[in-house]
Amino acid sequence: MKHIAKKRFGQNFLTDQGVISSLVEAISPKKDDLMVEIGPGLGALTKPLMQQLEMLHVVEVDRDIIAWMEKNYVHNKITIHNSDALKFDFSSLGNAIRVVGNLPYNISTPILFHLLDNVASIIDMHFMLQKEVVERMVASPSTAAYGRLSVMLQYRLQMEYLFTVPPEAFDPAPKVESAFVRCVPHASLPYTAKDETLFAQIVTAAFGQRRKTLRNTLKGLLDDEGFTAVGIDSQLRAENLSVAAFVNISNYLSQEN
Repeated sequence: MKHIAKKRFGQNFLTDQGVISSLVEAISPKKDDLMVEIGPGLGALTKPLMQQLEMLHVVEVDRDIIAWMEKNYVHNKITIHNSDALKFDFSSLGNAIRVVGNLPYNISTPILFHLLDNVASIIDMHFMLQKEVVERMVASPSTAAYGRLSVMLQYRLQMEYLFTVPPEAFDPAPKVESAFVRCVPHASLPYTAKDETLFAQIVTAAFGQRRKTLRNTLKGLLDDEGFTAVGIDSQLRAENLSVAAFVNISNYLSQEN
């Protein structure tokens, strides 16, 4: 019986064999890798990964897909975790995890932020995402795509836009293009925020009203004296600031408090 994609889970199943081969080549799985796939769906990536791995962990919330997997997969090669990826503790699998997945577009950003909480246990991540999201992830300052997601992910990760995937590579075909991205946690942070909660608060506030200047968006956090101290023009907008500049603001304020 054919599995019908469920809108509530944002399911779009990858079917193009050429694209699948390119994904597996980019991931480059090694036999003893501790790899976990988020949302395996009907096995487009799962099957070729299992052929190269001793064991593959998968995190899947859809019980119908799990039932399908239990019938179709060799069980000494796969461990199925029936869980919402947003609640799954990835670090429970070990401390050298490789994460892969064709992420549901409707919850891709929350999953990325959840994985940041587990980043100390992760070697690398390879994801299929909506092209627009990948463009935001890797965006440079002073570009339209650069925003909160760019800053928060680039603080922790080195990221590479690998290639674009057309809608017709999926069933059902989404209304947007997709892209494949590689994310590797920094071995040591290029810029270290002394108070990461404050850093996140500043980034969120700065991008809360993109069209407004930093003088307005950071009002109550940073005064004129503070802007001078960190060497930033208060008439700039959030999109003009590098990750390093946001860290500088955060560290200045953490010293002041």
